[in-house]
Amino acid sequence: MKFKLFKERKGKADQAKNNQFVKIGREIFMAARQGGPNPEANFALKVAMENARRLNMPKDNVERAIKKATGDGDNIEYEEIMYEGYGPGGIAIMVKCLTDNRNRSAADVRAVFNKRGGNMGESGCVYYMFDQKGILRIDREEHVLDEDELMMQALEAGAEDVAAEEGSFEIVTHPHDFEQVKTALESQGLQFTEAAVTWVPQNTIKVEGENAEKLMKMMDAFDDLDDVQDVYSNYEVDEEELAKIG
Repeated sequence: MKFKLFKERKGKADQAKNNQFVKIGREIFMAARQGGPNPEANFALKVAMENARRLNMPKDNVERAIKKATGDGDNIEYEEIMYEGYGPGGIAIMVKCLTDNRNRSAADVRAVFNKRGGNMGESGCVYYMFDQKGILRIDREEHVLDEDELMMQALEAGAEDVAAEEGSFEIVTHPHDFEQVKTALESQGLQFTEAAVTWVPQNTIKVEGENAEKLMKMMDAFDDLDDVQDVYSNYEVDEEELAKIG
């Protein structure tokens, strides 16, 4: 039984890793298609390749995605689509997809909403509840940093705010200043465990009990879809509740 459970868990872990590679491969493809294959001249590609390295994505996969994007005989085209809706407990959800078939993506995303206690809404139904921000995260174990000194460095580079969290520092930027701040702080020797322009909720809703369990299953189901790149939401589930869910 233990061996069977191990195989099941390993299978799920392998599938999750493969899903991550598919998603980051599309991100690299889009960045290279739009801005060219040179990461030094294409900031979006540079960030995507850094994300691939953090995931230990094989170098061959990265090179293959860039070659496909820059005319290696592949006529595939991806488009970015944002779907919006509500999850269990009335939480707001935005699902970002990169897809070559918008009908498939819409059907798949709608099915997850419907099967997991939510509903997909019209474009713009929850958009106003989020702000787009650049997020840079620094591991506090890898960098011994003084919070005030980091705050000064980040603000001088053009950041909006710095927050100390358990195990990390989070630097927040305006989307337009993200590249400038990231480049300036890297030149001072800082490295990031996360670097992305994302959607941040203006307020959060605490979710508990059955709604929390349904919500976690919904997030897992979205993550399993190859077309889904990111999911943004305004839920808050505490550690005790997550432990109950398992």
